Formats: sequence, structure tokens, C-alpha cells
Amino acid sequence: MSAGHGPGQGHGHAEGHGHGHGHAVSAAADKKLLGGALALIVGFMIAEVIVGLAAGSLALVTDAAHMLTDAIALALALLAIRLAAKPPAGGFTYGFKRVEILSAQANGITLLLLAAYFVYEAVSRMIHPPEVKGALVLITGVVGIAVNLLATWLISKANRSSLNVEGAFQHILNDLFAFIATAIAGLVVLLTGFARADAIAALVVAVLMLKAGIGLVRDSGRIFLEAAPNAIDPQALGAELCAIEGVVEVHDLHVWEITSGEPAASAHIMVAEGLDCHQIRIQIEQVLAERHHLTHSTLQVDHATADDRSAHCSDSHGAVHRSITTAGQAPDPASPAH
Repeated sequence: MSAGHGPGQGHGHAEGHGHGHGHAVSAAADKKLLGGALALIVGFMIAEVIVGLAAGSLALVTDAAHMLTDAIALALALLAIRLAAKPPAGGFTYGFKRVEILSAQANGITLLLLAAYFVYEAVSRMIHPPEVKGALVLITGVVGIAVNLLATWLISKANRSSLNVEGAFQHILNDLFAFIATAIAGLVVLLTGFARADAIAALVVAVLMLKAGIGLVRDSGRIFLEAAPNAIDPQALGAELCAIEGVVEVHDLHVWEITSGEPAASAHIMVAEGLDCHQIRIQIEQVLAERHHLTHSTLQVDHATADDRSAHCSDSHGAVHRSITTAGQAPDPASPAH
């Protein structure tokens, strides 16, 4: 915490407010759960490649390739958890928490690339369907459902508020759906001889992979671009802070996520002369924490005169929010910065 006095203006207070970021499931528990799921996936993936090639099934080979990405996703998730636990050091003032977001984005991009490839392969097999051994496909699909149900259950008990863990979960969940589609395709081929059912199942899997991949890339991209969390509207938040008694103006308001589930905020707050800056800052921090779950906030609080407001506004970034009582002027909740 630091405090300074600037010439020609009120007290300037730059306040660093720490945060506690906890989860119902510890990182150690997450690692055990993800490790158990990884062992299941790798073991069954090897068996599925062998059976898929023997059965001539694109659906099984698709599932096996998807399980390979599952294994990679789980390995990346485990690595990200380990790196994210490292304390801040040197130039990495937030530590390595965003490694989790890198992992989530890698998972999403991988899903998109695989979806495109399997759409191509499935369309090719729809045109020229190969012979498919329905019995092998059906048996492998049923066993795969059981394996993925167990793996999905394990990861569902981990901390899914982490985009990293959620990325791994989406991989496994999509694989579960894939095995359901594969089992149905195997049954259809076995009972009717309709070989194109295998390619149709692969298309269903590809669509599911596409949906999950888009979601992961979108959410991780928002964090990398330091967009505000979906649940927080910065314009509404600025107006809300200006409504606090004694607050004259709010500018340089920034809201972002350090990593998934860990939002942060910073702002420059101008308060009326003669009021207690510290008390108003505490009140603002309570509003941020209790109403918006922003427990990591950095606020600079200054006393304001008319000249100060003009100077600060001219150098601000983003919208400037003013109280309706400021010099008898009408509110301007979203005036652009100069």
C-alpha cells in the first residue's frame, strides 16, 4: 500500500488489494483425478486402434484419434496445474496461471482441426463405403462407453471452474458421445449391413468436436484479450460505483480475468474534497467483492477539484463515469476518453 500527495490536488492513494482464490477441490485432488482418467484413456486407446484397424471402422479410428487428443489434453492439464502452482517470480508477476488458458486453447484448436479432418473422411466414406465389421464396432463401442463414463465421472469431480480442467472434461465428454454413436453404428451395420452408418457416426462425433472446440477457443480468447467476464458489464459497473455517495468520477476502469474464475479490476476513483478517501475505497471494495465477486482489485483514489477532473479525463483510457451531482451537471456514464 502506498500513499502520496500531489501538488494542487488531494491525497492520492494507490491501493493494492489482495485476493483469496480457492476452490472446493484442491489442485492436488485435481491431479489425482486427471491422472486416473489419463491412465484409463491411454490403456483403452491402444486397444481401440488395434480393433479399429481390424474392423475397418472409421468411427473406431476416429474415436481412437479423439482419445489421443484426450490423453494430450489431460497431460497438458496436469502440466498446467503444476506450472500454475508456481509462485510469482521475476517478470511473471501473476506467476504462470495463464498456462491453464494456453492449455485450454490448445485443446480447443485441436478439436477444431480434428473435426475438419473427420468431416472430410466421413464424407469420403459416405460416397465410397468400405466393408465394416459391425460386431467388433459394437463391442468396442460398448466397452468405450463404460471406460469414458468412468473417466468423465473422475474429471467431473475436479475443479471445472478452471477452463483448463473444463477443456479436458469437454474432450472426455465428447469421446463418451462418440462411443455412443459408434455403438449405435455398429449395431446398425450388424443388423442391416448398412455400412454408411459408420461414416454417419463419425460425422456426429465431428459436429460435437466442433461445438466444444469453438467454445474453448472463444472463452480462452476472451481471457487472452483481457475482456471482462461475461457476468460483468463494465459500463453498468462504472455507473454503479459513481452512485456511491462521495464518488465524483470513475475512469480508467478495467475488468479482466487473470485466469478462469479469477476476475480482477482496477480503477481511478475521484472523490469530493473533504471526504475520507480510505472509507470510500473500503466501501467500493465491498461492492466489488460482494456484488461482483471481484476480490482482486487495485484502486487509486484521489480528491478532486474541477481542474483535476479535466486533467484526469484528458488522460484516461476508456469510458469516463461521472456522478449526477458533479457540479450540478447531468450524468455522462459512458463518455469517450480523449
